[in-house]
Amino acid sequence: MQQNSELISGRAKALLKMKRRTLSGSCGIGLFMISFICVFLAFATPSWIVSDYRITGAKLDRLGLWTHCFRSLADPNDDYNRRFFVGCRWVFDPFTTGYDEIRGFLIPPFMIATQFFYTLCFIASLVGFGLVMFFFLCAGPDQKFFVKLIKGTGFLLLGGGSCGCLGVIIFAIWGNKDKWLPEHANNFFGWSFILAVIGAIGLVASSVLFLTEANVQHKKLKQLKDSQARFELERSTK
Repeated sequence: MQQNSELISGRAKALLKMKRRTLSGSCGIGLFMISFICVFLAFATPSWIVSDYRITGAKLDRLGLWTHCFRSLADPNDDYNRRFFVGCRWVFDPFTTGYDEIRGFLIPPFMIATQFFYTLCFIASLVGFGLVMFFFLCAGPDQKFFVKLIKGTGFLLLGGGSCGCLGVIIFAIWGNKDKWLPEHANNFFGWSFILAVIGAIGLVASSVLFLTEANVQHKKLKQLKDSQARFELERSTK
């Protein structure tokens, strides 16, 4: 009984001495928080493409994943140019007359793909935020799921970041092409798109740090178990 209590006590002390996270884990948390803010802002703001502010007669003001802002966009279905769209609208706005009729023009297939992949990136970052906060505030090496938590967070962020990278690549290739937005030569990628790129790459980088942290913590726990096994063997032979 005394030997078992000493063994349990020694293991508990060793677990308490183990760091809750190493440098890779701390850097992963910091990088993830920056990436999460970038992804959130990129997802919610309408500046993926913006018009040159120096051109006073531009038809487009700015455009995001879910919001379009026009200065004066003629209805492409109206051959007589009697209807114009002015101001910012949600892409699925049900109240503006004729807006639903040009939705196919405003959301071509590549835009749907961008929305889909970056939405997956956004959802993964939201779930990842909860897991990272749990890892930062609550989890410790003395818990059985500690390594699995870190590894699961790493794979989740890797998947989300990969989807985000795919979304911004699709948008970068086709987002400012001719025959979609008016006066495409006067448009350029805005700060929301830049944040989207930073956020997606940051999620991938932070996933690598979390997976590295999971590997380090796994090795530490394995070394601890081996040392405890040797200690138990030495005690039993005495």
